[in-house]
Amino acid sequence: MSGGYDAVVVGSGPNGLAAAITLAQAGRRVLVREMMDTPGGGLRSMPLTFPGFVHDVCSAVHPLGVSSPFFLSLPLHEHGLEWVYSPASMAHPFDDGSAAVLERSLEATGATLGSRHDAKAWRRMMEPFVDGWLELAAGILSPLRFPQHPFLMARFGLLAVRSAVRVATGHFEGEHARALFAGSAGHSVVPLDRPPTAAFGLTLTLAGHAVGWPVARGGSQSIADALISYLRSLGGEIRTGAPVENIDELAPVRTILLDLTPRQILRVAGHRLPDRYRRALERFRYGPGSFKVDWALDGPIPWKAPECARAGTVHVGGTLAEIVASEDAPSEGRISERPLVLVGQPTLFDRTRAPEGKHVAWGYCHVPFGSGVDMTERIEAQVERFAPGFRDLILERRSMGPVALERHDPNLVGGDISGGMMDVRQLFFRPTARPWPYPTPIEGVYVCSSSTPPGGAVHGMCGYYAARSALGESLDPPIPE
Repeated sequence: MSGGYDAVVVGSGPNGLAAAITLAQAGRRVLVREMMDTPGGGLRSMPLTFPGFVHDVCSAVHPLGVSSPFFLSLPLHEHGLEWVYSPASMAHPFDDGSAAVLERSLEATGATLGSRHDAKAWRRMMEPFVDGWLELAAGILSPLRFPQHPFLMARFGLLAVRSAVRVATGHFEGEHARALFAGSAGHSVVPLDRPPTAAFGLTLTLAGHAVGWPVARGGSQSIADALISYLRSLGGEIRTGAPVENIDELAPVRTILLDLTPRQILRVAGHRLPDRYRRALERFRYGPGSFKVDWALDGPIPWKAPECARAGTVHVGGTLAEIVASEDAPSEGRISERPLVLVGQPTLFDRTRAPEGKHVAWGYCHVPFGSGVDMTERIEAQVERFAPGFRDLILERRSMGPVALERHDPNLVGGDISGGMMDVRQLFFRPTARPWPYPTPIEGVYVCSSSTPPGGAVHGMCGYYAARSALGESLDPPIPE
């Protein structure tokens, strides 16, 4: 099945495709094997409700995709990828009908924060990093090593190592600024009173100011399709419906990269792993899961705060205290009755995804690992709270909890969309505490999934660095074209 290739990549998520492209650029003959019939992993898009309504099944909004040094180094626009930007990156509504808005402009963002003090504090925090964002992003999206821009990274790190709660309450007086920052930090899927959750809040808000929070025209599948098209232009191949049950079946290929999380690695390669490494993978900690609802709508979401209609993403969570309580619950094995709901409304800006006059939207929240609780009603109640009349627009819905998400993409173990808990212990040292994360003790076998640094999100950097490691090359970030 795999004879004649220099390398095989198992899994066609963004990291697997990034690894395959990096190897093919170096002249290697590469095969990607994907167990599903459609490639892309978390990048798949499909009509989950009605024909003609295109929903992103998992990953949907891509601030780190347009910040990724690897993606920026590729001619993906020549292979069909087009980014769509909303006027505002993100909005955060409140019960009184107001909203804090993450605009590209620092000044415009400050005008939505409710006080001159917080507008100035927001600018002081963000401004030093916005102009150098791509250099900073290259440092953030890398394994632990001496940074290329040490002073910039050190300044960022002084804030990033703190908890989101400490940064929000220490810098801002009002609820608008505190909640706007905390909602972004909530993407960490870690309780917000723990370090380094401020890193997630800073990273996403800075990306919003510097490059925006775009979606891919036509759906996130377009990103996978562009990566695959470019890989094929380099001579790489991809085979779908081709699961790998045991790495021994890949012999005599000398280089194997696994776009898999530890649970799957143990399944396909555990018999070849030394006891110490195998036990370390068994101790790997997955984070809370997610519960997602996709909607086909008869019109746009009727937000009380009209500013929300300018944003592709809306964080529905209320105050800082509510957000903190919501994000505490999953890690403690509890369900939040008023969860932080991350809402996307792509058809306001990408009309290719629904019939004329109709819309698609999605909302997801965090739940305990592997939870079987149906969160549909709680999610819709939160959206209705800030958009009265929302339920009246629902034509059809599709709900997916942790089990359904994992069935769609086995890397989403227990509904964990980050490839493992992203706390201090596992942010850099993943999947094990070995000083170099990508090689396994099996000669020629490497891990390239989001269970390696720099972790979750669609950026391809895990795959890029794993492939560079396999090639024996320096781990400098790629140079944007």
